[in-house]
Amino acid sequence: MASVVAVVGTLLGSGITHYFQSRATDRNERFARAERLRQERIDAYCAYAGALLDYRRILVHRWFVVHEGDRCAEDTPALREEVYKNRYAAQEAMFRAQMVTEDAEILDRSERVMAAVTELHWAPDREALTTLRTSTRQGIRDYIAATSRHVR
Repeated sequence: MASVVAVVGTLLGSGITHYFQSRATDRNERFARAERLRQERIDAYCAYAGALLDYRRILVHRWFVVHEGDRCAEDTPALREEVYKNRYAAQEAMFRAQMVTEDAEILDRSERVMAAVTELHWAPDREALTTLRTSTRQGIRDYIAATSRHVR
């Protein structure tokens, strides 16, 4: 009888230990997965904001080259190529940021800020350019503020 109780106690102890270790392992894996996703989101959101800033910078530079004085000669194919490269990099970063989010507001905001930055290209005069520069700067800041709430 004592040996049966010992065997049952051992089996019961092993089963309970296995159950709690499995739960702890699952909890640790969920935490690690959530932390990896959080880091991926931080990287993607920051990369997108940085790419937007670069794209915005080159658009403003090109606007001044085209619209201010006799600087049209500076509007070279290399400068236009740099604009296209920066736009491509910003779009690629946007797609990456969109892939790691589940929030509809962030998806929408990422599209809107890209469209707003692209509008810099078509600013008809310096006043419109200044207005767009201010609004796009704030748009990028608002994007970062919205995304930061999801990575804390």
